[in-house]
Amino acid sequence: MANRNLLTVKQFADANPAFTEAGIRWQIFNERHNGLAESGAILRRGRRVYIDVDRYFAWLDQSNGVQAAA
Repeated sequence: MANRNLLTVKQFADANPAFTEAGIRWQIFNERHNGLAESGAILRRGRRVYIDVDRYFAWLDQSNGVQAAA
């Protein structure tokens, strides 16, 4: 099993100031409609929500039409 870069919503927002905590929570709330659920970027353990950073940015690139580097 590969190491995954997981952060809480607050940790993610603190590490990436371009993203607000409220904005990320809105994306998570709407994950079924925006494709975030299918990306595998959001994990839950009880009430705690984690973001897989690599998958989140892959989803963001894909949703903006950016092709993955080959």
